[in-house]
Amino acid sequence: MTYEYEGKTEKEAIEKAAQEFGLERDQFDVEILETQKNSLFKKGFVKIRIHTDSDVPNAAAKNEVTSEKRAPKKNVANPIPQDEFEKKLTEFITEIISKMGYSANVEIMFREERKIGLKLQSESSSILIGRKGKNLDALQLLLNVYAGHLGHENVRVILDTENYRIRREESLVRLAYTTADKVRSYKKSILLEPMNPFERRLIHTTLNEIPDIETKSEGDGLYKQVRVIYKGVI
Repeated sequence: MTYEYEGKTEKEAIEKAAQEFGLERDQFDVEILETQKNSLFKKGFVKIRIHTDSDVPNAAAKNEVTSEKRAPKKNVANPIPQDEFEKKLTEFITEIISKMGYSANVEIMFREERKIGLKLQSESSSILIGRKGKNLDALQLLLNVYAGHLGHENVRVILDTENYRIRREESLVRLAYTTADKVRSYKKSILLEPMNPFERRLIHTTLNEIPDIETKSEGDGLYKQVRVIYKGVI
């Protein structure tokens, strides 16, 4: 389910969503749709969209998740699967990659409460990553759907290889600042390439504190574009 909220800041909007749903912050994903800085004639605000499997926005939902579905917190440990769930995840992604015509070794990258990371080691890593990480995103989506079928819909699965996720984040932060400089120089907006919700949020968050710059998501579907807009001197 998806719902939209507004607040003076990103934190305030997220707190509103968490309070209404009776959920912990890490039980839903946040997508920043628009940011508006304070100006002489307009009050600043942040508009977000949250994504959650819960459709019961009350404290009962929180209690149910807390008492029945919350997995015990795990620490980073052995890269070898430690239970049936982890074993099935690694076997599933290995089989998918094999059917694609490639091979990969799969290890557990990290274990956290309601989140687990898998790392691929393959001579075909560049192909598995794909252009702008789209192949890796697709494989990760399949893993999360499969995890849901296994009864672990509250666990988020992160898939990575060659530290692509970290390198991509660093690249996007640089892109955000470079684009802001261009927008300021040209005095006009720039529309960035289509990105997934996590990548768009990174752009929004990176530029959120720059007074003369604002950002807005545009488009439909999972891969939207971020427009970086020049506001001028505040």
